[in-house]
Amino acid sequence: MKKLILSMAAVAGLLAATASYAQVPASAPAGTTGLCKDGSFYSGATKKGACKGHKGIQTWYGASSAAGAASAPAAAASAPAATPAKAPAAAPATAASSAKAAAAGGGPGQVWVNTSTKVYHCPGDRYYGKTKQGTYMSEADAKAKGYRADAGKACQ
Repeated sequence: MKKLILSMAAVAGLLAATASYAQVPASAPAGTTGLCKDGSFYSGATKKGACKGHKGIQTWYGASSAAGAASAPAAAASAPAATPAKAPAAAPATAASSAKAAAAGGGPGQVWVNTSTKVYHCPGDRYYGKTKQGTYMSEADAKAKGYRADAGKACQ
């Protein structure tokens, strides 16, 4: 009887722990681990440096920072799958690369045009799909509309 009560308490504790994590919204890009206060999404493995420059973390969807990066894959495996909102070839953003997830869209032959600075970014660039204002288009269209390549380097 005592073992039954202890095992039921353990199961209840496990369920409470998994229910305490916030659920990732369906509109979030795949791999999202946090929501920044400015409304952008973060997809790094830890809270350290998350949403830097985006007014901080509003909601954390990943494992707690005390659990560390070792438990993050387990938490991701148990989380419900979200509909992918970006190209699967894109690597997840980290605090070192950028705290903001790439905008949906893009793909082969597409550049990200930052409409406020009039600069376009190539796939693989740290700002590709991540500036506050922008759109995807072909490199030829970007050049025809007067946009210039980031650092003067055309895409390959």
